[in-house]
Amino acid sequence: MRKEIVKHKYLYLLLAPLVIYYIVFSYVPMYGILLAFKEFDYSKGILGSPWNDFANFTAVFNNPDFWTATRNTVLISLGRLIIEFPIPIVLALLLNEISKGKLTRIFQTVFTFPHFISWVVLSGIIIGIFSDQGLYNQILVLFGADKSSVLTNGPGFTIVLFISNIWKEAGWSCILYLAAIAGINPEMYEAAAVDGANRFQQMRKITWPVLKSTAAVLFILAVGNVMNGGFDQIFNLYNSAVYQYADILDTFVYRSAFTDATGFGFSTTVGLLKSIINFALLFGANYIVTKVGKEEGL
Repeated sequence: MRKEIVKHKYLYLLLAPLVIYYIVFSYVPMYGILLAFKEFDYSKGILGSPWNDFANFTAVFNNPDFWTATRNTVLISLGRLIIEFPIPIVLALLLNEISKGKLTRIFQTVFTFPHFISWVVLSGIIIGIFSDQGLYNQILVLFGADKSSVLTNGPGFTIVLFISNIWKEAGWSCILYLAAIAGINPEMYEAAAVDGANRFQQMRKITWPVLKSTAAVLFILAVGNVMNGGFDQIFNLYNSAVYQYADILDTFVYRSAFTDATGFGFSTTVGLLKSIINFALLFGANYIVTKVGKEEGL
């Protein structure tokens, strides 16, 4: 073992920063899970604080806002899976059909650029567009319609969530699919064209079978991320008027810890429950994809 490490020391050296990152930011913080089972006392610390006989779990399950946040998280995440997940696949297929050259690079740049705009900046733009004197309401008034407050209307706010996230992330997400398509031997398309296959048939019989395995893995990861919901986007866009529709578990935890002063034990319990559900969903999705879908899983 030692000889192998010495032999491949440079590879291990390249891997070291990533390993250190996950140890510091993923494994060491797991020590804090104890807060979910204790009545935290600052003077005694985490280990010295007394056990509370699952009092935090009782408080969480008896909190109606927790169930509202859970429902919203599931609904928003399912919406992302149904509406947002297929769009990068379609976009990659369409970009692949564009003739190679400057036009392809222009489209790729246009579609991927929004990913690099932070939600802090983008939310400010969106709020400005849909404000009372914003572009959206000015257009409505121009055509004789009444002003509409989209960001304080639950269904309208949800639509804005989906559309803005598609605009921001679809181009970036399709990069993996484009990379998979780039690995296809061009001779396969040429042979299919000689046999009389049109572009759609080539896409269905050559391109899509290659993309299926990549899509399956990304779908598994997306299902394993269902209970997250998209904190950055929602936190920067939502307001108290749409809590009933947009308050997810992550924003609920934030308010519980820093606004409602329910204690670190309460917020840690919510985070632990969320992680357990994500863990179960990840393995469930992996099982379904590998056993039922007959695709390669994780």
